[in-house]
Amino acid sequence: MSKKDFTPFSLRMGVGAVGLWMQQEGIWQTVEEQVKVRQKVVKYRPSEKMLDAFINIISGGERMVEVNTRVRSDEGLQRAFGREGCAEQSVVSTTLNRCTKENVAQMQVALAKVYQQHSRGYHHDYRQWQVLDVDMSGLVAGRQAEGATKGYFSRRKGVRGRQLGRVTASRYDEIIFQKLYPGKVQLENSLQELLTEAANVLELDEQQRAHTVIRVDGGGGRDADINWLLEQGYALLAKAHNWQRCRKMAERVSTWFSDKKEAGRQAGWVTVPHKYDRETRQVVVRKRKENGKWQLSLLVTNLPDAALFELARLPQCKSPTPEQLLWAIVYAYDLRSGGIETSFRQSKEGLHIHHRNKRRFDAQEMLLLLAQLAQNVLLWFRRRLAKHVTRWRRFGLKRLLHEVLAIPGRLCFDDHARIVGLIFDKQQPSATAFVRAVALGLFTDDLSFCLDKI
Repeated sequence: MSKKDFTPFSLRMGVGAVGLWMQQEGIWQTVEEQVKVRQKVVKYRPSEKMLDAFINIISGGERMVEVNTRVRSDEGLQRAFGREGCAEQSVVSTTLNRCTKENVAQMQVALAKVYQQHSRGYHHDYRQWQVLDVDMSGLVAGRQAEGATKGYFSRRKGVRGRQLGRVTASRYDEIIFQKLYPGKVQLENSLQELLTEAANVLELDEQQRAHTVIRVDGGGGRDADINWLLEQGYALLAKAHNWQRCRKMAERVSTWFSDKKEAGRQAGWVTVPHKYDRETRQVVVRKRKENGKWQLSLLVTNLPDAALFELARLPQCKSPTPEQLLWAIVYAYDLRSGGIETSFRQSKEGLHIHHRNKRRFDAQEMLLLLAQLAQNVLLWFRRRLAKHVTRWRRFGLKRLLHEVLAIPGRLCFDDHARIVGLIFDKQQPSATAFVRAVALGLFTDDLSFCLDKI
């Protein structure tokens, strides 16, 4: 059989198309140029074994052991990502365990370069508001894991783990920067570092910071953090951290307005707001709990009226009433749940970042950075597909991987072993739409895409 007749099969050739696009754009090449793991080469280079781990993640593998069953046994998927073989999963794990803090820093540089080349967040038009959400999410780990301490882990008391801090460009669902912390670290200890690093990735100047909204929950609502954000020149939409002050502010509200969207919720203007280093507007929101008591929160912002209506996705009002303006603040903050909280949920449900645990702290952080790259790449690829199949724009990562990219297919090669085409199984429900989408301008190379019975 000639090289031209060799057509390796893959159960996930849709993901293989992502790999071909990554090769075309030089995305993994950027990682190879920056990250240099010191390890003896027996059969595969460290960068190749890291790519094997990446392929496992981006194809939906839940645990590292699936490198053997999901990547090593799928020759078509390997070739689509530029690999001609795959290391055994224990060898891949050993390479990750050899990663150091220096390698993690190198990976952060590589991710920043990739983000600046391919993201919409970096190329944002600052005549409109850029929205950055900042938060942390707990990742449970065993007692022997480095940095695994007791801390806040949602709905799980008494467990140990680490905390993942993240900054997202929420208009575009992109991860700008993330960092792993010990389990006891919360947002109040990491906010300034996370935003400083994100600003470096975005290369924000003074004018751009003035049109960048930082949206944080109570963990980032300390006076010191709010004043720091104001001094940096950012626009701000935050929940204050001090619950005692919130209670006192609620006592100063003269008029409460009922929420027309959510029963039992009310909000009111603070008549004598707390003084920060710069002028802000403050709103108290309260909601009746099951025990009959009020749950209170204090929102702080320095955004102009028009920006608030834009962020809340409400029609603009030339002369808004106090009630309209108040709910614009509340609704703009509510949309945080569709920003960074959705980002974390996609990372866990689609890429299973909470299932892959390494004992060494640096190895775990490297795994999370590989998942960050996978998440951004999938979102960028989805955006290109959605230009031609608009309904896919609403798909999360889990649904994208299971319904759109899980299409069996084959690679076709020429006499020089170069990939010249992809054949997708026409019996798959999304195959026809997928082939049409990838064939319309996604690749610059002369690749052919077709349907056939596999």
